[in-house]
Amino acid sequence: MPCRHLSVVDDVRMIQMLEDGATQRAVSGRMGVSRSVVARHWRRYQETGGHSRRPGQGRNRLTTQAEDRYLQLLARRNRTTTARGLEMMFRDGTGIHLSNQTVRNRLHEGGLHSRRPVRAPILTGRHRRARLDFASSHRDWQLRHWRHVLFTDESRFHISTCDRRVRVWRSRGERYADCNIVEYDRFGGGSVMVWGGICIDGRTDLYVIPRGTMNAQRYRDEILDQYVRPFAGAIGDGFLFMQDNARAHTARVCTEYLEEEAIDVMEWPARSPDLNPIENVWDILFRRIHARLDPPNSIQTLSNALREEWDAIPQPMIRRIITSMGRRCRMCCQARGGHIPY
Repeated sequence: MPCRHLSVVDDVRMIQMLEDGATQRAVSGRMGVSRSVVARHWRRYQETGGHSRRPGQGRNRLTTQAEDRYLQLLARRNRTTTARGLEMMFRDGTGIHLSNQTVRNRLHEGGLHSRRPVRAPILTGRHRRARLDFASSHRDWQLRHWRHVLFTDESRFHISTCDRRVRVWRSRGERYADCNIVEYDRFGGGSVMVWGGICIDGRTDLYVIPRGTMNAQRYRDEILDQYVRPFAGAIGDGFLFMQDNARAHTARVCTEYLEEEAIDVMEWPARSPDLNPIENVWDILFRRIHARLDPPNSIQTLSNALREEWDAIPQPMIRRIITSMGRRCRMCCQARGGHIPY
């Protein structure tokens, strides 16, 4: 469909062609617009001698720039308030009635858009201080310092899940068509709990935890003794073991075992998944599992798929994730121990 409006540059070109003797039909074909557009621009040029469009006849703007800034300030102070709630606050403060769409338009003009909030663990003042202390003491670590750190964690994967990341192409009215619905079991349809460890130059085997539960005794016998101790021996001097503060990890039987084996443990701040690079690896593993052409449909197939995809993750990718620890610590310091975008 031909465009209705032309830029000033195109308007100048069109007027020049008409002044040079070209017909309106010829100019219309060369410019890709309808003849009525050519005629209108030519008539306006003859009447005004200029190329600018006449002012529009739309509705007058209800708010001034100062009132727009006030509305945007209300939104910044009340982040979770709806457009309707902001309209009521604005009306109480100024006496001006706005529609919900006008509120959205003014916020969009100020660079504010409605988005889903980031989900993160609750951080108390104690947690923030611990995170800040950790980040301050490790922000200047070089690659050689992080090379001997083994980052470990457990994670649970479900057979059926809906992570709200999948998108579909659909037309109006097709929202509930079968081809546009992703079905999932509300309770996951069964799950597998796994443990793994990563470092710059390697990784442990992925351990599928039988029956999906872990206590201190099992953690010592099945994880520390079978995986961590041999890995520490392979790394040698300087090995540093990172684990979170789960109750099974910090139990006396586990701490005594680590002391007997002379395995140094990194002091880790509680509620800090954004500082642990293995969390990013779990996300990669999750994506790889659900990108398979034949998704797992049983506990056994899910366990096998997890092991296969764990081994298939490129080591350079893991290395890049771990080398971000310096940036994570510096960002945590800037946030005064708050959340960081990792």
